[in-house]
Amino acid sequence: MSVNSVPTSVLGRIRSLLPARADFAVMVRSPRRDLLAGLTVAIVALPLALGFGVSSGLGAEAGLATAVVAGALAAVFGGSNLQVSGPTGAMTVVLVPIVARYGPGGVLTVGLMAGVLLIALALLRAGQYMRYVPAPVVEGFTLGIACVIGLQQIPGALGVEKPEGEKVLLVAWRAVVEFTAFPNWTAIGLSVGVAAVMLAGARWKPTIPFSIVAVIAATVGAQLFHLDAAAPIGALPSGLPAPSLAFLDAAAFGALLAPAVAVAALAALESLLSATVADGMTVGQRHDPDKELFGQGIANLAAPLFGGVPATAAIARTAVNVRTGASSRLAALTHAAVLAVIVFAAAPLVSKIPLAALAGVLLATAIRMVEVGSLRAMAKATRSDAVVLVLTAAATLILDLVYAVVIGLVVAGALALKAVAGQARMEQVDFRPDLPGEHSDEEHALLAEHIVAYRIDGPLFFAGAHRFLLELSKVADVKVVILRMARVTTLDATGALVLKDAVEKLNRRGIAVMTSGIRTGQRQALDAVGALELLRWEGREYATTPEAIAGARTYLEHAGLLPRTHHRPHRIRKAAR
Repeated sequence: MSVNSVPTSVLGRIRSLLPARADFAVMVRSPRRDLLAGLTVAIVALPLALGFGVSSGLGAEAGLATAVVAGALAAVFGGSNLQVSGPTGAMTVVLVPIVARYGPGGVLTVGLMAGVLLIALALLRAGQYMRYVPAPVVEGFTLGIACVIGLQQIPGALGVEKPEGEKVLLVAWRAVVEFTAFPNWTAIGLSVGVAAVMLAGARWKPTIPFSIVAVIAATVGAQLFHLDAAAPIGALPSGLPAPSLAFLDAAAFGALLAPAVAVAALAALESLLSATVADGMTVGQRHDPDKELFGQGIANLAAPLFGGVPATAAIARTAVNVRTGASSRLAALTHAAVLAVIVFAAAPLVSKIPLAALAGVLLATAIRMVEVGSLRAMAKATRSDAVVLVLTAAATLILDLVYAVVIGLVVAGALALKAVAGQARMEQVDFRPDLPGEHSDEEHALLAEHIVAYRIDGPLFFAGAHRFLLELSKVADVKVVILRMARVTTLDATGALVLKDAVEKLNRRGIAVMTSGIRTGQRQALDAVGALELLRWEGREYATTPEAIAGARTYLEHAGLLPRTHHRPHRIRKAAR
């Protein structure tokens, strides 16, 4: 081996992770659709970026800087055409104790270190292994994070100064005690009102971004009625700060290594989960997991230079992006650009938003993160799944999230090894994957007809798929969901229960569920929990996806929801399942 072979191989690996011309060629195919999707996502993302910035302890300007800088760079360098990145609730949970212990400079340093770790994971090709994190661990993190986010909003919702402390339960209790001494009913009214509008609006008219509607209404009301008790965000800089490394303290690197590992692990897990379920919502999209880690690494390297918090992909914002017709990175770039315009042009208006209104946005977000049906399915499946879920959630809520991440990854590793070992004993099933081709026209034709074909891949991520299906039913006007199951490699009781619960929830919303490609080995688990009968209801099971799409169009015609002139041959090849 030559002396230069190792550096050459590293450079080659880096080049393979950089964006290719093909990644940007698709941006010119449907620019109008992508621009509209990006604008919609920006409207949804604005109150969340502000709220998570405030909740992290670095202020609203940090959330906006993260959404702009990290959102743009992750879109350019990431491995998904549909991913939207920025500040998230899961990341905020990690950051609060870091701010309390090390201050804002510690958070910025952790973000920088996490960026380096994410790039290292990409170079080591670690992206492919993140798919083995089991569903109970993901659900446990989600439940614990939702509880922590909700508790973090207690001081803001009650209109009191955030008490000192690192433990969220203790801080929330101190806030309640302070409120009982000096009650602030104006703050409670605004926060509860905003949360109620968001939750009720999502059920009544899921296509309308009620978060921004509620925040605008609360801000206008506070100004018109001179509600002095509703403290506003305060002055925001009219632009991004100049990039700086003044926050770096080399002596703190050792102490911050464990938090940086937790941040990097959480960013990788959340981003790859989001990219996986986003792929499942499309016909022709595939993300590159290592490129996605690289893009998130670049984003987290840059965001701290502008005062931004660590970032990751956001499942809810990515869902909105997909459902509003995005087909390329232009949509995520537009989202970042619109937020940048707001930073430069509308900072004085944004500064008047009441903090209690942002607390209401995050309270509603936390409530929507908890999916009771999925948790019930996990608890009913096996005792080990229930134990893992409860253990992960409790560690997230009670312990420092650094320890929770470590516990979750250890448990995930053990379960992944068990799953791999179990799969190795199974007989391989021969089936043809989707043939390559451009399906965007057909995909958007289905969207226009209120049909969505959802592909479920692999043995895991049923919990993620369940949340995404429910998110779909909230944010889009969908009449038929087609579950493409030909790529499900292993289906156990957990997956069958979650799938059954998802179908029942969608049916209760008036959404018909059809399936394609159910394989012989999957029928026993589905039949054992009563899911097979539900999936076969009214002949809604089909052998292939094209047959299911034809059946969906026929169903809509008979229901009077689709003109007969829309019934036309589709372009998806018959090998696609």
